[in-house]
Amino acid sequence: MTGSRILLVEDDESLRLTQEMYLTKQGFQVTAVGNYAAALQYLTAEQFHAVLTDLRLGDGNGLRILSTVKERAPETEVIVITGHGSVDTAVEAMKAGAYDYLTKPVDPDDLVLTLNKALERLRLRRQVAHLTREVAEQAGLATIVAVSAEMRQLMTTIDQVARNDATVLIEGESGTGKELIARYIHHKGLRAAGPFVAVNCGALPENLLESELFGHIKGSFTGAVADRRGLFEAADGGTLLLDEISETGSSFQVTLLRVLEDGRVRRVGGTSERRVNVRIVASTNRNIGRLVQQGHFRQDLYYRLKVIPLSLPPLRKRPADIRPLAEHFLTLYGNRMGRKPPRLSPSAIARLEAYPWPGNVRELANAIERALIFSQAHVIEPADLPLEPWVAPVEEKEVAGDLSLVSVEQMHLRRVLEHFGWNQRQAARALGIGYNTLWRKMKRYHILRPD
Repeated sequence: MTGSRILLVEDDESLRLTQEMYLTKQGFQVTAVGNYAAALQYLTAEQFHAVLTDLRLGDGNGLRILSTVKERAPETEVIVITGHGSVDTAVEAMKAGAYDYLTKPVDPDDLVLTLNKALERLRLRRQVAHLTREVAEQAGLATIVAVSAEMRQLMTTIDQVARNDATVLIEGESGTGKELIARYIHHKGLRAAGPFVAVNCGALPENLLESELFGHIKGSFTGAVADRRGLFEAADGGTLLLDEISETGSSFQVTLLRVLEDGRVRRVGGTSERRVNVRIVASTNRNIGRLVQQGHFRQDLYYRLKVIPLSLPPLRKRPADIRPLAEHFLTLYGNRMGRKPPRLSPSAIARLEAYPWPGNVRELANAIERALIFSQAHVIEPADLPLEPWVAPVEEKEVAGDLSLVSVEQMHLRRVLEHFGWNQRQAARALGIGYNTLWRKMKRYHILRPD
């Protein structure tokens, strides 16, 4: 395939120049070197579609190059060239992962034909991997339900965002579907054919997070037994999701800012840099703007990430999506269990819509799956939906005031009533108390419905 990057390793200078000129005329981008040491430098700094190497080199052999390629870039195809007396070694190379071998003297047409076949196999393998990811992502994207006006407006914005390559910052409570939205942006965007890679920044210590994202060099720390590429390199040509970016430390934030600004990564313990072409989507369940004000997050990184901000509303703020989401999960889990999906009774629907879902869509999915496991009926009733008692989150600005139990309960009752539009029966059901109990508390605290 013309334009493919080829590394040619041949210690015979005249033969190297001849093969380089011929392959270049055929449209390949050829890097030609004469020994293992030079080949290693290029393999460390760049990525190639294929490597063409002589089995016998002055400072090593082709098997060593093959081993290095398969360790650092397993997808890269390797073709070895050998003399008539080294066919056994060539067979050994095939067993070690080489695509094919050619014997000297090499016919130029055979060389190009073999190279094109190797590159075609690489293309097909990548296509299969992409289609596999696409099917999986399509199945996941089906869980994006946008019935409410809030979600319809958000999805319109996201469709516009997906068509460009700008960095995106997604903020939303846990369980609102931030990773799902990131996958949607990738799938609908210009990089859909590339990889989608996600990493939870809050799940790893800072030193391991740097190694995970930027890679490391053998011996750079205890346990680094081999060179390893990081997730930035793995996501080259695609999208990298930095989940829970707000949980990172200041030292990591400085390193990340540099990578975002110049598009180059340096493996831990290494000195050379590699250019990467990656779209960044970051997500968090915290208010990063507030963290910046408190000095817990770098302002320059915040603005570098917040080129396009997206805020996912919690499920309690889009009640119109609760029923269609629940029905979707009934179908999804019912099919997985090999049973006809049951339907929701009117009272079960009312219970679902009255509950404020602190765990958001993830909690709703878990509740429906649990109901299907423990109920074999054709209709799901409220009794099949045991939901956790809910305590409304207290905003930081509210904590600064009166913290007495009476004040907190009064504030909580008012917020729940406001959430349900002052429908006292729905509020009492969500609070887990009787209607009369709620009425008495409202009277005690002088909580009146506004006119």
